Amino acid sequence: MSIDARHPRPPRPPLHAPLRPEAITPMTDADLAARLVVDAGTLARRLREDGLDVRHKTSVSDVVTEADHAAEQHITGLLSAHRPGDGVLGEEGTLVAGSHERRWVVDPVDGTYNFVTGSDYWCSAVALTGGDDYLLGAVHRPVTGDTFVGGSDVPTRRNGVPVARLSPGDLAAGSLATYLHPPFFADPDLAAPFHRLSGGAATIRMLGSGSVDLASVACGIHTVWCQHSCPEWDWLPGRALVEGAGGVCATVEVNGYDWFVAGRPRAVEQAVALLRG
Repeated sequence: MSIDARHPRPPRPPLHAPLRPEAITPMTDADLAARLVVDAGTLARRLREDGLDVRHKTSVSDVVTEADHAAEQHITGLLSAHRPGDGVLGEEGTLVAGSHERRWVVDPVDGTYNFVTGSDYWCSAVALTGGDDYLLGAVHRPVTGDTFVGGSDVPTRRNGVPVARLSPGDLAAGSLATYLHPPFFADPDLAAPFHRLSGGAATIRMLGSGSVDLASVACGIHTVWCQHSCPEWDWLPGRALVEGAGGVCATVEVNGYDWFVAGRPRAVEQAVALLRG
């Protein structure tokens, strides 16, 4: 499967020239995280414009492209230059053992189905974890140009501007951002808590990129986000943004499945109660 293949373009030059030790400029974790996601998102968008080969992983909606792999490799290369002692875990298979407890979690293209079908609802996302519950996240949406950075030690910013702190709210008065693959509706252990939760919200949005959803929660657009069985790359970047904006995050087990919840104070507690039934 390919897109935009009718109008081939000449190869583009690399996004950045190879890094030389003397060319590496020290950066804070927040600035480095922002560069990682902007670089990765820009590279993925360029590759999409040039046409993509698309491969299915586990289902018709679970896809991967060469842009996912190229963007992840680019991030890994930058990290090896700027943070050589840090570990790296990438969705597309990167696994680097660090020399200490700091580790970067990478989702080069979150919302790949949206990405390959031409939607703008996708992003590149990274998170950095460390000791003492340290968590930093960054999300970049190449089509809109928005970059979000925040975490435990960094108040969440959108394009460099601090977002408003999240005040308490009620799920019944706000939007629930969520996702459930259609086959899971046949599993009562998942469908029942999902129906309880969704029935308690004023409205539901199911758009297909958890990190974009969570960035929107951090900005006050959605009241709560919730999804089950999230890998670290789908959870940690957005969780950092929500917590950096004063929001609340929780994980709750229901019927043997872990549900991940983030949003405004009070609304998260209401969502957890509905999941538990």
